[in-house]
Amino acid sequence: MRWTPGGSSRNLEDRRGSGGGGFRMGGAGLGGGGLILLVLSLLFGRNLMDLGGSDATVPATADGTVAPVNESADEAQLREFMVFVLNDAQQVFAEKVPRDLGQPYREGKLVLFRQSVQSGCGNAESAMGPFYCPLDERAYIDLGFYDDLRRRFGAPGDFAQAYVLAHELGHHVQNVVGTSARVRQLQESRPRDANALSVRVELQADCYAGVWANSTNERRLLEQGDVEEGLGAASAVGDDRLQEQATGRVRPESFTHGTAAQRASWFKRGFQSGDLRNCDTFAGGI
Repeated sequence: MRWTPGGSSRNLEDRRGSGGGGFRMGGAGLGGGGLILLVLSLLFGRNLMDLGGSDATVPATADGTVAPVNESADEAQLREFMVFVLNDAQQVFAEKVPRDLGQPYREGKLVLFRQSVQSGCGNAESAMGPFYCPLDERAYIDLGFYDDLRRRFGAPGDFAQAYVLAHELGHHVQNVVGTSARVRQLQESRPRDANALSVRVELQADCYAGVWANSTNERRLLEQGDVEEGLGAASAVGDDRLQEQATGRVRPESFTHGTAAQRASWFKRGFQSGDLRNCDTFAGGI
């Protein structure tokens, strides 16, 4: 992908300097119970982690940095790339959300962290992977995830990395326009459909990421192989592929994000149309 390094963003909070220290629950790292509470917090848009008595949040400074960050040259370049994607995607959504969805757009933020972090939805560890918290309107990414994306999940390339952040910002779009709140209400009233509704939310975020990718293509920022990298990343994190890799079994009833084929298909749909209105994964279903 063609991009310009050296940029900055008022929407970036770099908390990597905290090193994960101090983000604990019940005197220990986020365990199985804490992970469940975080997932439920994200699902229902409420900070259920407070029920466990988490420690105080480490305050950020005015520019969003908790402490000085030691980073390698590769990390510095990746951070700058994330800043570029963050700025670029939000500029695109600021144009397309009012035009396509008829609602104003407000910017979200990106938090970089290592090991663990406290969000508005509670404590989280890197093992969870990137996530978006609707309560504080922030996407959270440990840059180490991209090593896993390349080595463990077989999805290398800078546009695969860009897809991940664009997907999380897609969740921010859903939050801004009210989709997230409506889905949470449905999940509470129809708990048996909670997973199926979650799948639709994730596929829509994939489609929104594809809409942003369409814009980069129109501006000739894409290089040969970039689209394939994005499709590869979407496929790599499909529920069926992740379950088979982890357990050797696939359980469709437990899917929360969609299959590899579905995720790639909806990303491609957004990429081909460039219109957020074509990302209605709920049509005829809710």
